[in-house]
Amino acid sequence: MQQPLPSATLFDRIAFLAGAAAALWLAAIIAIQGVRTPWALFWFIPVWAILAYLILPRLHRMLSDLYVPDYFFGRTRTADGLLGDPVNLAVDGSAAQLDQVMTVAGWHRADEITAASTWRIITSTLTRRSYPTAPVSPLMLFGRRHDIAYQQEVAGNPKQRHHVRFWHCPPGWLLPGGAKVGWLGAGTYDTDVGISFFTLQVTHRIDQNTDVERDYVVASTQGANPEVSVRILRDFTTGYHSRNGGGDQFITDGDLPIIDLLNVSDDGTQQTLATEAARSSTSVAARAPLSTIVAVAIVALVAAIQLIDVFGDGEVWQVLRTQGSEGVIAIIVVLGIYAAMVLAQLLMAVQVLRRGRRARAVLMALLVISILLMAIDYLDGTAVLGLDWTLLTASVQCIALLALSSESSGAWARRKRRHAEPEAVEARKIAGWPPPRSFSFTRSRHSLTPRRSSCGSVTWVRRSAFAGA
Repeated sequence: MQQPLPSATLFDRIAFLAGAAAALWLAAIIAIQGVRTPWALFWFIPVWAILAYLILPRLHRMLSDLYVPDYFFGRTRTADGLLGDPVNLAVDGSAAQLDQVMTVAGWHRADEITAASTWRIITSTLTRRSYPTAPVSPLMLFGRRHDIAYQQEVAGNPKQRHHVRFWHCPPGWLLPGGAKVGWLGAGTYDTDVGISFFTLQVTHRIDQNTDVERDYVVASTQGANPEVSVRILRDFTTGYHSRNGGGDQFITDGDLPIIDLLNVSDDGTQQTLATEAARSSTSVAARAPLSTIVAVAIVALVAAIQLIDVFGDGEVWQVLRTQGSEGVIAIIVVLGIYAAMVLAQLLMAVQVLRRGRRARAVLMALLVISILLMAIDYLDGTAVLGLDWTLLTASVQCIALLALSSESSGAWARRKRRHAEPEAVEARKIAGWPPPRSFSFTRSRHSLTPRRSSCGSVTWVRRSAFAGA
């Protein structure tokens, strides 16, 4: 059963629908205007980019919420909500043991997705230069992205690589059938770079037989670490064939190998590495996502250019000199309102970077109003959109609105800063990757306690600290 959407998420969806409609409208205008120029093929690129990276992924996200179950059934989901790679591995052990075993077996921890790593993977792919710690796209399980990912590059070519993602299981969570494991993983082999059949985005293509990659991960860990043992859950799922979020076909026999690391000795080095990785992940979660940074940068840049364009226009000041007192007052009022809206966008943009939830909502509302006014002017003939600055402004404002209404931006804005525990305790907890079973808040005298549902998932409910156990 799907859970009802929170009001904040519902507001984000409404803002996205407005941005998606505007983006679709702008894509049509760019396409119509573009075919009339000698650079028609060049103008196909922004149309494709708007469809592939702004419209289709978010539409998939909203539609998949209607038909894809939100409980565990052995499949991951992409950030756009599409069904992703199959869950084909499980692990028993700590984060330090997992990192030690994978490192000894020749695996590299994948970098986090940042502007720098994104640019590096693009240039490395185009120039075929080695990037052994290239980032992997996020896949979702238990309602969150993977906790850690490893990869092995093939022949120094970033297009081809073995890679596996791992998620730490929630406390007390059991597999269907009652088995208990510490981690679940999804391993696949990238064969090339291509276009996604579902979103039209550039992405890695995977090998069809995911069982081969699953067995390779198991064999590599056992071959390099004699303490590693493996047991197999036969027919964990029925053998099946399907497609992942990129449209690639895959097949699996449904077996689930469980890699047991409990007997692996910890030399302390990997504990430090795991702690550093955990702190790095915490730092990544704490800083603004790329979507928020891009949106704020666009808003600030467009606002600055708009102010310079209006108040630096000599014709405006010439009109003021030729008008009577009433006309001057009217023009000043209009300019004041315009400047106030632009400055409000700048102020809200600054507050968004400070994780202001209300500022983000206000900024999205201002962007919707700005795009709507521009659309009204276009429909009644007041403004004519061509391949000019006006169209560019409308396009980047749509991009900013879609970026701000993204799930990553919304989740980051709604996430509260945690100050309750000392840094050492926090790092120690994260290093073992177990989510805490309860969080105490002295001021509110409430705590969060787990409650198991009939389907086996764990939800967190608030109860009074003075209530009976």
